[in-house]
Amino acid sequence: MFDFLSQPWPWYVAGPLIGLMIPIMLYFSNKALGVSSSLRHTCAACVPGKIEFFNYDWKTEGLWNIIFVIGILIGGFLGGYIFANPDPIALSEATKTDLRKLGISDFDGFVPADIFTWSNLFTLPGFIIMVIGGFLVGFGARYAGGCTSGHAISGISNLQKASVVAVIGFFAGGLFITHIVYPILF
Repeated sequence: MFDFLSQPWPWYVAGPLIGLMIPIMLYFSNKALGVSSSLRHTCAACVPGKIEFFNYDWKTEGLWNIIFVIGILIGGFLGGYIFANPDPIALSEATKTDLRKLGISDFDGFVPADIFTWSNLFTLPGFIIMVIGGFLVGFGARYAGGCTSGHAISGISNLQKASVVAVIGFFAGGLFITHIVYPILF
């Protein structure tokens, strides 16, 4: 069992499991999947009544969401440390070639150490990617009314037009960063 859990699952197992989450959540709780709203619920729990935006019954509306995110964190820890696959991630040679052109050559970890390290945080490209990029992702998720998982998995499966538009925007932004911004930064 340990070997099974420590190996990457094929798309035909992981995809349907993710896809089944939506009807299960809707059937049992009438809740939509999403992670970004948990920050609002956490703030409402920690700063009750001080700010009108956070003044609501977070236990009724958001406790399930906070528990869901805690489960994601626990699952991430288990997957990253307990059931971690010691092999480097499988990247295609074409991807490695493109990344080498940008100066990224360390493919041993889950993310490139050439970008995501504490020392790189204090360089201009590292600061732009990690701090400014992180802020823009968080701001964009709230401004768009949800994050990529909420819109792409839950919103589209509920046939919400706004989610289709948001997902198109996410992909367009990703392509812009990959093909325009990254070559300039690196």
